[in-house]
Amino acid sequence: MASCIPLTKMAEQMNLKNMTPEIDISQIKVHVPDINRPALQLTGYFDHFAYERVQIVGYVEYTYLQGIPMEQKLPIYEKFVSFKIPCIIFTSKTEPDTELLNLCNIYGVPVFHTEKATSNFMAEIIRWMNEELAPCISIHGVLVDVFGEGVLIMGESGIGKSEAALELIKRGHRLVSDDVVEIRKISDVTLMGTAPDITRHFIELRGIGIIDVKTLYGVESVKNNQSIDMVIKLEEWDREKEYDRLGLEEEYTEFLGNKVVCHSIPIRPGRNLAIIVETAAVNHRQKKMGYNAAQELYNRVQQNLVKRREN
Repeated sequence: MASCIPLTKMAEQMNLKNMTPEIDISQIKVHVPDINRPALQLTGYFDHFAYERVQIVGYVEYTYLQGIPMEQKLPIYEKFVSFKIPCIIFTSKTEPDTELLNLCNIYGVPVFHTEKATSNFMAEIIRWMNEELAPCISIHGVLVDVFGEGVLIMGESGIGKSEAALELIKRGHRLVSDDVVEIRKISDVTLMGTAPDITRHFIELRGIGIIDVKTLYGVESVKNNQSIDMVIKLEEWDREKEYDRLGLEEEYTEFLGNKVVCHSIPIRPGRNLAIIVETAAVNHRQKKMGYNAAQELYNRVQQNLVKRREN
């Protein structure tokens, strides 16, 4: 899990205009993925002030401040910026007072401005900060976007995960990560997978070496991140083991407290892994849309048994 976000990274990602260039923001970091609109604080009420959050001043706060005499605002401004605030962001149609900028320079509180509307900007920055500061783990596997479904392929080293991913890429699907997948818990229902920067868009094939998928197959063959919708575990065929042949009961695996549908696929010579993964992804998508082929077959069998009894 990333414990903080450098303010320089946030300013660059959100395309913020720095209104206090005299302040060195290279050492300032944001530690919480929440924002605060300082409504009550601008009236002088500072109890329970969430000063550790990014402060956003929207049009409502701005118009309120415009109607207050400067001698009344100055002590509120000074108390406001005296807290250890990461930064203040003014949205469209708003701009900071000169007196506020002077106090921010004195107390070392950066001030930014964005042209985006308050609601749109808040939604964007909260989503981005939640993703950056989300709990994160790294696992051994291959993540591929198959028909829009994020399929995480897992299994022992050398079992054929990368070869299956390469065949899927040649069939028009997109690689997210090979060998190491970083999984972030965006919410209680969403896991986002991505590749470490150093291995992004590369695949290791035993006997050949490292290949650059983006260079060989084009930009349409890769993707930077993808939600993880299902897991496929590849394992050696075991004659003694009973494998699920109907799929009536869903099996799950868990990452960071979130459950993900999981299928165990036995590997034997001659099995086309890419087609199996592709079919599993389409079938999973069909189930999400309300149709379960296994359940449909079960219902037909039951209906047929009922008809036989009646006859």
